Amino acid sequence: MSELKFACPVCGQHITCDSPTSGTQMECPTCFRKLIVPQPSAVGSPNLVLTASEVTNRPTPTGAAESLAGASAKKFPFAAVALLVVFCAVGGTAFVFRDQLLKFAQGQPAANTNSAAKKKPKAPKPFAPPANDTNWTLHLAEVEMPDTPAAGRIHGLDFLSQHATLQGGKLDFRQGGAGLTIQLFAKQGEDLAGQSINIEASRTNSPRVVLRWKDDEDKSVTKNIREGYALRLEFGQATNARMPAQIYLCTPDDAKSYVAGTFIAEIRKAPPPKPKPPKPKPKQ
Repeated sequence: MSELKFACPVCGQHITCDSPTSGTQMECPTCFRKLIVPQPSAVGSPNLVLTASEVTNRPTPTGAAESLAGASAKKFPFAAVALLVVFCAVGGTAFVFRDQLLKFAQGQPAANTNSAAKKKPKAPKPFAPPANDTNWTLHLAEVEMPDTPAAGRIHGLDFLSQHATLQGGKLDFRQGGAGLTIQLFAKQGEDLAGQSINIEASRTNSPRVVLRWKDDEDKSVTKNIREGYALRLEFGQATNARMPAQIYLCTPDDAKSYVAGTFIAEIRKAPPPKPKPPKPKPKQ
C-alpha cells in the first residue's frame, strides 16, 4: 500500500496517509480543520507534496444555488414597485391637468386648449352710422371734430382708416380696396405742420378729392370731386417722419360720403420732379 503526502491549506502542516483514503475527510493534527484528502498525483508528476482542501470551501451544489436564487426572487417586492410606479404616474397627470380638474369639480366645463389656440378672435368690422344731421354737414361752423380714429362712409360703405400717408401735398387714407386722397397745396409734408386748413363748400378752385371703393362685382371705382365739399384739417407737429392730425370731410355725392376723426400720417419724401422734355431746336 503506497503512502500519500499532502499539506494543510490552512497551517501548511505536512500530512502522510494511505492512498486509499483519497477523497475522505480528516482533521489536521495541528489546526484541527476538516480537510478532504487529495487524489494522488499522476506518475511522473513534479508535485511531490499535494495540498488538501477544506470541507467548508466545497462549492455549493447547483440545485441548492438555484433554490436560493428562486427564494430571493420570490422575496423581492415586484408588486409593491409596480404599484409605486402607477401611483407616481397618476399623481403627475393630476398635477399637469390640475386646472381642468378643478373646473370640472366646480361644475365648469374644461377649456379645450388645442381648439382655443387655433381659433383667433375675429377683429370687429369697422362701422360708422349713415350720414345724418350730426355727422354730415357742409357748414364748417357747425362741425365738431371727434377724438375717435378717423372713420366714416365712402359711397355708402363703412370706412375705417388703417393707414394714412403724406407725400408732398398728397394726403392718402386707405382701408383695403377703399380710401380717399386729398391733393393739398404743399411741396413737402413737413410744410403742413401746425397748419389748419378750412375749405368751405362755396369755394372754387379747391384741392382735388378722390374717393375709391369697390362695387358689387369687386371692381375698383374712382370718383373725383373738385368743389362743393367741406373740409377741415388740423395738423400737429412732425416728429420722426410722423405727424398727428384731425380731419372732417363731407362730400356732395349722392351717398353723402364723409370721414371724421384723428389720425397719424406717415410722412414720405416727395418724388423728384419729372424732367422737362427738351425744347425743339428752331429750324434754320
